[in-house]
Amino acid sequence: MIQQKDHFDLDPHHIYLNGAYMSPQLKSVARIGIENLNRKNRPYEISESDFFSEKTVLKKRFAQLINAPDPEAIAIIPSVSYGIANVIRNITFEKGDEIVLLQEQFPSNYYAWKQLETSHNVTVRIVTAPAVETGRAERWNEALLQAVTENTKVVAVPHVHWADGTLFDLALLRKRTNEVNAYLIVDGTQSVGALPFSVEDIAPDALICGGYKWLLGAYGLGVAYFGERFYQGTPIENNWMNHEGSENFANLVNYNERFKAKATRFDVGESSQFILVPMLSEGIRQLLQWTPEAIQEYCRNITKDVLKTLPKKHFYIEDPKYRAQHLFGIYPKNDFSIPKLKEHMAAQNISVSYRGQSIRVSPNVYNTEDDIKRLTTCLLDAIS
Repeated sequence: MIQQKDHFDLDPHHIYLNGAYMSPQLKSVARIGIENLNRKNRPYEISESDFFSEKTVLKKRFAQLINAPDPEAIAIIPSVSYGIANVIRNITFEKGDEIVLLQEQFPSNYYAWKQLETSHNVTVRIVTAPAVETGRAERWNEALLQAVTENTKVVAVPHVHWADGTLFDLALLRKRTNEVNAYLIVDGTQSVGALPFSVEDIAPDALICGGYKWLLGAYGLGVAYFGERFYQGTPIENNWMNHEGSENFANLVNYNERFKAKATRFDVGESSQFILVPMLSEGIRQLLQWTPEAIQEYCRNITKDVLKTLPKKHFYIEDPKYRAQHLFGIYPKNDFSIPKLKEHMAAQNISVSYRGQSIRVSPNVYNTEDDIKRLTTCLLDAIS
């Protein structure tokens, strides 16, 4: 793959290494958004079938992206917290059940689980991160597997940690959760789209993704995969579209209490989203053309040599085998000034994020090796 910056409307003088915060918008996504915004100027041109046609396209494309054989296993959601709420609604918890989470994972995949300690007398077990030193990610994976016991009801984790890109072995984790009949719930917001994911290989019970980061969609819409354990579930909301027969507008006066099959029952109300749905669908179309495999390789190629120039006595970066290539944390050691770094970053028009103790760097196909070199120059200048 070659650089794809021409697909985006980025300032040529700004180095954006912050895709994990929010993706820049594809020109094609912006164009489709504007076109669909203008459609409502003439609502008489929006047909009844339009309420469902773009949704179908989005679900098919996302199913293809994650190698899910059935688009009906895909739900359209407004946020990760919405997807997690539907998951929790449809798991029967008993006193003594344990829910396994990771230290400092994203709050939307923490708060609702933590609340169950009070409401359902369960225990949330947090798998703490090892010390920032060689072998950290490997030890964290081992600790995660060891935390799964006969008492485990749910393991709810990301594929990569949002703060520093630590990669978790979901295939091995799925095998372990199957041994104790526990649910595996995956937050794919910081991975799906840039990192290959296969439902057929991992078989999660649910995969929940915000759409405005690596899926290249607009803010306010996401997608989720729900497995067979949720096919007869009860959604957190009863909207007219998640019931059978809703395509027949004339017959909506005759209520049908039956939910639609599989994951469609979990679609958010007004899931047609005439602007946001085609925008997210276009983002995924482009990703299917590029492929997550190629995106990982591209990010690896522009970072691997440059990052080696950072002295290990001043910085820790996880071994590339145990982290994502599109999202990684740089941990400064002693004699390092974050205020000085931020000053240099601002002067060089470089955007990154700061999460916990990590300087989070998240490149994509609009970046170059020179962008990473300019980042490392700022890091070296901040050594006091």
